[in-house]
Amino acid sequence: MGTFNRLHLIRQMDLFTLRLFLSAIEERQIGRAAVRENIVASTATKRIQILEHIAGVQLLERGPRGVVPTPAGAVVARYARQIMDSLEDMRSEITEFTEGVRGDLAIASARTVFVPFLARELGEYGREHPLVRLAVHDVENVEIVPQVVQGEADIGVFAAAYDLDLDGVDVTPYRQDRLVALVPRGHWLSKRPGVTFQDLLPENLIAVPSMLGAYRAAARRIEEEFEPDYTVRSAGVAISLVRAGLGVTVQPECLVTREVRAGTAVLELAEPWAVRRVHLATARGRTLSPAARGLVRQLLDRPGRETGRMSYF
Repeated sequence: MGTFNRLHLIRQMDLFTLRLFLSAIEERQIGRAAVRENIVASTATKRIQILEHIAGVQLLERGPRGVVPTPAGAVVARYARQIMDSLEDMRSEITEFTEGVRGDLAIASARTVFVPFLARELGEYGREHPLVRLAVHDVENVEIVPQVVQGEADIGVFAAAYDLDLDGVDVTPYRQDRLVALVPRGHWLSKRPGVTFQDLLPENLIAVPSMLGAYRAAARRIEEEFEPDYTVRSAGVAISLVRAGLGVTVQPECLVTREVRAGTAVLELAEPWAVRRVHLATARGRTLSPAARGLVRQLLDRPGRETGRMSYF
């Protein structure tokens, strides 16, 4: 073998040989790699020998059971895969200019985020990109990040919470709104402009799963315990119970419609965790598809999005 010459490597290296080299490693045999790449075995062997000559070092260990990469071959394979991945990304991006963005795009979101924020924006995105098939997963807030990490969703939209594990995702601030207290009309708290969690705790405080962690943390801060009599799956059910006079609740202000205000008293929640911050999550280290990149750009290019530092309840 000769010595490594960078300029010679750049001039002589070709993409097909790199792909053939990767196929040989994956198939563990040059002959099977040749069939896979639709060339004769002798030509495949010659191309890999030329690659080794260019690199100046043996890249494959040959044996009766096939081939395996040498330590140097493993390095070449790693960079070859990066090159092939970059070429695929380039092809996908160029395709946007010739054919338009296409593909499948999965979004995981809690209902309390989807209804006030995402529904309209996804509608606009769908009209602008008719070749993209959108799938929306309506899940609990705590399930969103795991879906992104596991590849079940390309983008997650979640409300920040102190007990969420964000390992494995990149997080970008998206929106913010406030949490408010809802009490029945005529309730003894209804004449106040605002309340604290301590005011609400003795009442029948109706909880939805996404708020349980915040309630329990707030209770611990005042050396109390919180165990709800009513735990319901949706904000709509919680609000209906308040309107029926069966308790009080805390909900995002963006869900408080004119109809809700007509049937309940809406009070400011005087707590530091009453600011609800909503974020986008994407898998760390995973390249976003053109469709996903386009949606992230659109979501972040909207008036009213949150641009401050991330904060938790």
